[in-house]
Parts: sequence; structure tokens; C-alpha cells
Amino acid sequence: MKHLMGILAIGIAISSCGQSKKESKTETEKKGTKMELSNKEKATALLTSLETGDQSAIGYINAEHYKQHNLVIGDGLAGFGEALQHAPEGGFKANVVRSFQDGDYAFTHTVYDFFGPKIGFDIFKFEDGKIIEHWDNLSAIAAENPSNHSQTDGPSDIIDLDKTEANKAIVSDFVRTVLVNGEFDKMGSFFDGDNYIQHNSAIGDGLSGLGQALEAMAANGITMVYDETHIVLGEGNFVLVVSEGSFADQPTSFYDLFRVENGKIAEHWDVLETILPASEHKHSNGKFNF
Repeated sequence: MKHLMGILAIGIAISSCGQSKKESKTETEKKGTKMELSNKEKATALLTSLETGDQSAIGYINAEHYKQHNLVIGDGLAGFGEALQHAPEGGFKANVVRSFQDGDYAFTHTVYDFFGPKIGFDIFKFEDGKIIEHWDNLSAIAAENPSNHSQTDGPSDIIDLDKTEANKAIVSDFVRTVLVNGEFDKMGSFFDGDNYIQHNSAIGDGLSGLGQALEAMAANGITMVYDETHIVLGEGNFVLVVSEGSFADQPTSFYDLFRVENGKIAEHWDVLETILPASEHKHSNGKFNF
């Protein structure tokens, strides 16, 4: 374990590229009262450490049991440390825009500079307060969509905590009915008229914008198929759905984040990632396997 931690420390030192290594402290610590962070705060701290070089955040990972599902990073802390050692000049960047938690899982929506500018969703599984497993979906940053929305702008405040399970059920029903089963005639029941804010870089607002995008895709012979949903996570008015299927005939992982308002889907962000062939995987854990 000492060897693994040594590799990781070296990787983080490189990623910080000479930045100060002063250990960051929460406001409560500065006041002399140390409080346990929530799981989503730990996940955020770990991602932010890619940029700050804060080595204390590595303590949130279970050093002896850490399973990796990013297909191009090796398993365990050794794989994580090896990836960090390849940081470019200036280091990695990570700005967590939204963070949530659902039971043993924390999930985040992040703007990265990680081997190039990217948008990503990360999911962490916790056990006894330590991260034991990690999944993600990453894509290149794109220009604003036809409605002038970016891939990450919009609200982030979490409300309606008492409606978490109901909102997860609404979104699950939408994904199953419309995206998986293709029952587009039922789509309108999930939305408040044409009031729907879209952050997909190729689609405009409203059901009208979605319809126009689907028509354009069909005209160009581009298909988008959702075959299976692997997990649904939520906190309050936000719900993340992880699905598997294909886009433009390429095997694809879909991460869709929805905001629910008054029982209707009101806003959507997503990241699509092409699934690499097995010959390019750095481990045998798979892309999903929740």
C-alpha cells in the first residue's frame, strides 16, 4: 500500500506543477471544529485536487479496494496514479459545477481540462466513508446550442428532497417509454407543453427543438438507440440516468441529467461517449457493472 500511495503522491505532485502544497482546510476546520464531509463533498474535493494538488483528498479513496470503470485508466490506485503522472504542462483542471448524492453513491457534473477540454459526469460509490468504485462519461466541450445554452449552465440548487424517489420514477418512466421503447407519441405527457430547456449542444429548447433535431438526424441517416438503462440516481429535483446503446452506429454510453419541476421534466444536460473496443480497455471491470 505504501508503494501505491507513493505512486499517487508523485502523480499529484506532477499535476500541480509546482503549485503550493498547503493543505486546504474547510471553514469549520479554520475555526477549530473539524466536521466530517458528506460523500458528495468528498467526491468534489477529490476531483478538485486534480487541479490544486491537495494530497489530503486521496484519503477519501479506499487504498486497498478501488475499482475503476474508466476504460483508459488502469484499475486501483496504481492506475489512477499512473494517469496523473501523464499530466500536461500546467496540470489538469477540474471545476465541479454540480454535485449530488444518493445512498452510497455521489455523482458530479464537471468542466475538465483532462487531456483536452472536456465535460464529464463522475459517479463514485462509497463504503464506510471511502470511495471504492468510480465510473464516468467524458466528451469534448462543444459550442453553445441553437438556444444559446452551454453544456453546463443553468440552475444547480437542489430542492424538493422529499420528492427524490417520485422524480426518479418520472424520469425512469420517460427513459424507458420514450428513449428505450421508442413510444414518441407519449412524450408530451412528461413535459409542461413546450417548456423544456435543453443543453445538448446540437438541440434547441422545447419539444419542438427536439423534434427538429430528430428530423435532421433521420434525414442524415443518423440513429440514436437506447438499449438498456444501468442505473438511476437522484437527489431532490435532479436525476441522472446511465444508459447503453448506440449513436451513429457506434456503441455509446449515455449519461443524461434531468431537472424535474412540478412533476414534469424541465431541463436536460447530457454527455455521450463512444465505448472503446475491448482490445483498448486497461482493465476487465467494464464500462457499467453497477
